[in-house]
Amino acid sequence: MSTVRSLMGLAILVGMLSGCAKGESDQAPRPDRAGAPLDPIKTAAHVAAVHAAAIAGDQDAVRAQMEVVNDDFRRSIKLADPSRAVDREGARQAARQIEGVRSVAWIDRENLFAIVDSNQARTYDTIDRICLALEPLGDTLGVVVNLQSGAASNGDELEILSRNCQLQPGDRALLSRNRNVDVIDPSVRAQHRANQVLSQQSEEDLARQKESMRALEANTPALYD
Repeated sequence: MSTVRSLMGLAILVGMLSGCAKGESDQAPRPDRAGAPLDPIKTAAHVAAVHAAAIAGDQDAVRAQMEVVNDDFRRSIKLADPSRAVDREGARQAARQIEGVRSVAWIDRENLFAIVDSNQARTYDTIDRICLALEPLGDTLGVVVNLQSGAASNGDELEILSRNCQLQPGDRALLSRNRNVDVIDPSVRAQHRANQVLSQQSEEDLARQKESMRALEANTPALYD
């Protein structure tokens, strides 16, 4: 029992310090983040609470603490909770209320697609605001927000910005399909940029580049020599 009390006391102290840190922060609210390793102190505190509730015969508290432990583990491995899937229509309506968002639709059960009014609104900050609006509707670890600018005038501006609500750009939830929803393949866009650069070069620059390539090829040994 003394060990249980010590662990619970430590958990309370950590919680108080965490609350102070949050109170001193002036940063804008951010969506929940998943994928971090389990916090051993927090996990030990929940396990201690489970033991304490079991000794007291409080089965409801035992179940509640076990659910917290399970939820922490699920989030650490980036696994969305299928029992708390975000309500699709509610999410569409909530995202539509975000400033700068023109229209919203679901591409599939995971990918939410939104068109914003301006190129400046096609940012991760806009994705954050959408994700915060979706949090009361379910587990946003199962949602990828895709933004496209409705004011795009070239291929780069037309590029779709995508991110899972609770993960870093490019990361995906466990068992999630990494779907590319961009209308223009990145390789095509890169080639277009390269062509633009070449078209702006003078004949002298192009001749110098060709001469450099010939010299490089002449002084580079063949792979199988």
